[in-house]
Amino acid sequence: MNDFIAARSQMALSLGFHIIFSCIGMVMPFFMAVAHYYWLKTDQLVYKNVTKAWSKGVAIFFATGAVSGTVLSFELGLLWPEFMKHAGPIFGMPFSLEGTAFFIEAIALGFFLYGWDKFNKWFHWFTGVIVGVSGLASGILVVAANAWMNSPAGFDFINGQYLNIDPIQAMFNKAWFSQALHMTIAAFVSTGFAVAGVHAFMILKGQNVLFHTKSFTIAAIFGCVAAILQPLSGDISAKDVAIRQPAKLAAMEAHFKTEKSAGLILGGIPDEKSKRVDYAIKLPGFLSFLAHGDFESEVTGLDRIPEENHPPVGIVHYAFQIMVGAGMLMMAISLLYFLALWKKRSWLQSNWLLKMFAIATPLGFIAVEAGWTVTEVGRQPWIIYGIMRTADAVTPMPGIAYSFYLFTAVYVSLAFIVIFMLYRQIKMVGRLYDN
Repeated sequence: MNDFIAARSQMALSLGFHIIFSCIGMVMPFFMAVAHYYWLKTDQLVYKNVTKAWSKGVAIFFATGAVSGTVLSFELGLLWPEFMKHAGPIFGMPFSLEGTAFFIEAIALGFFLYGWDKFNKWFHWFTGVIVGVSGLASGILVVAANAWMNSPAGFDFINGQYLNIDPIQAMFNKAWFSQALHMTIAAFVSTGFAVAGVHAFMILKGQNVLFHTKSFTIAAIFGCVAAILQPLSGDISAKDVAIRQPAKLAAMEAHFKTEKSAGLILGGIPDEKSKRVDYAIKLPGFLSFLAHGDFESEVTGLDRIPEENHPPVGIVHYAFQIMVGAGMLMMAISLLYFLALWKKRSWLQSNWLLKMFAIATPLGFIAVEAGWTVTEVGRQPWIIYGIMRTADAVTPMPGIAYSFYLFTAVYVSLAFIVIFMLYRQIKMVGRLYDN
């Protein structure tokens, strides 16, 4: 493994690990706040128990996310010094604001965790809401910084110099809204389905049924609403990418030849040498509609893009198919769940519906990981799209492969620690709130 591949692999590992905790940190406090609100309004003890149990999970993920996020910030400077040398002054504002949001989140979480029976009950609830709002803001600000890499703005690039810097324009670049919207909804989908799946599994085991049923309902409604909205944000993102990054869209769909009424590819195995896709289902005109809202529009293929600027088609295409496939499965489960709420109430106690949620527990996070693979690998070979190549930004220091192996061991160890802590927390819930 050469140092360039090792540096990219280490960033991919760090981001892939951190993004799970980011999603949970953005969303889980809202679940907690809803449960807390129900307790304040109904005085049902089960909602207080749910709130306290979830708050401990939030604390675990907050601490782990803080560690993994700090590592990412250091890696940007250590692994990609040429990138940060030029990019830091331009897109540093969202990172600075994210730090502020993080500190607000930490303070509010401290108030919430240690404020039981010490604060006014509604002020205590409000601190939990602040945890969610600041966590959500933190995630959006980081996504805005990443969006700048896909749609650089806020500077003039003249003779290799970055001039006339405007940090506000850089932060609110053309990609920030579509990426932030898509990522925010994805966080609600993935966290909602993960939490609902865990509680569905516990209901199937017959443990603390009332506690887990209340928990399942809150998480499932959040996750299912988001899963139904997600294709709308995906459509906005696809149309945006078609205009700004045609190479990424072409790689996502393994679209080798520029054509009108371009077909949407489902599945398939891309063959980059022969420029074709084998074993795929093709829907004529649907890629044109997805990209431009018109079944007849022309969609740029990889034949219009210099080969040295092609992303790795296979990786991007497979990741995109996984993301869409997982999203469609969760949307189908969501429609069934809302049908059960509306017309078929007896389904809500059925084992088959709970089993579907239990099986779908990891689907949201699989989709998130695949989506970030599309975003990052689809931008290659650029670290700043159209401006700076990734290979030109990497550190000249040798031995990055050893750093990658070390960080892999650290992250694997951290994953086992988090799993152990969550398992212990679930067992503790069983002892404390057994009904």
